[in-house]
Amino acid sequence: MFLKISNLSKTYSNGVKALNNVSLEISNGMFGLLGPNGAGKSTMLRTLATLQNADSGSVFFENTDVLNQKEEVRKWLGYLPQDFGVYPWSTAYNFLDHLARLKGISDSEDRMNAVKEMLERVNLWENRKKKLKTFSGGMKQRFGIAQALIGNPKLIIVDEPTAGLDPAERNRFHNLLSEVAEDVIIIFSTHIVEDVKDICDSMAIINKGKILANGIPGILISEIEDRIWEKAIEKSELEKYEKDFKVISSQLKGGKKVIRIYSGNQPRNDFQLVKSTLEDVYFKKLYEDELEKGS
Repeated sequence: MFLKISNLSKTYSNGVKALNNVSLEISNGMFGLLGPNGAGKSTMLRTLATLQNADSGSVFFENTDVLNQKEEVRKWLGYLPQDFGVYPWSTAYNFLDHLARLKGISDSEDRMNAVKEMLERVNLWENRKKKLKTFSGGMKQRFGIAQALIGNPKLIIVDEPTAGLDPAERNRFHNLLSEVAEDVIIIFSTHIVEDVKDICDSMAIINKGKILANGIPGILISEIEDRIWEKAIEKSELEKYEKDFKVISSQLKGGKKVIRIYSGNQPRNDFQLVKSTLEDVYFKKLYEDELEKGS
């Protein structure tokens, strides 16, 4: 399976350019869309999910024109938005059964089996008779995952899916997506670097509507190997170091600021070479993007 996004652009009425000529090619497996809040991730996903129109560009899933054949796309699309709403007075079983009907599972026995299997996979079978208004935030998120996966969709879009999940639920969710990712395309939008690092085969970094990087996480990390240096400084020294070096990130540890800088050579003998990470790739790309906008 293959999804091709070409020159996709969207500007809102308030002048915000949410998507700026975005082009991506995505094949089977987990694709991570990584970016800060307000980067354009949700706009892109809503467009792919046929919920809003683009100003220009094209999207094709195999031979289907996603932007112009919306009803066809919805037959094989699974979508979990960032804010997933439920009918509060419905039980988990009844609502998922209703959604399964909408996904085209018309046979009652097939639908019963599909609903049962999916509620078991997200660890909600024991809660199937409870009204959705009684669910905790994490339970609602797991139910949202179930509705996105039911009906064997070919393209699955999930927007910030680990929000509200505890570590055990997060791992269960990652495992669940990994199980189904071999034969479908899953686009996984997040601002959490670890989510992408743990489960995604390929990825893109987006900021302010523009794609800053695109590729396989391991290769992107290797491209900055032996170029990340670390040093602990006093908090009051941060501004000075930011003027003198390419500080891509800083973190407070034990009362000190630990800075990481990008450099092809050891900046000074008090800097220590450290192993590069996907987080370094992410912060470097954001740093360079801000630098370009400021120039």
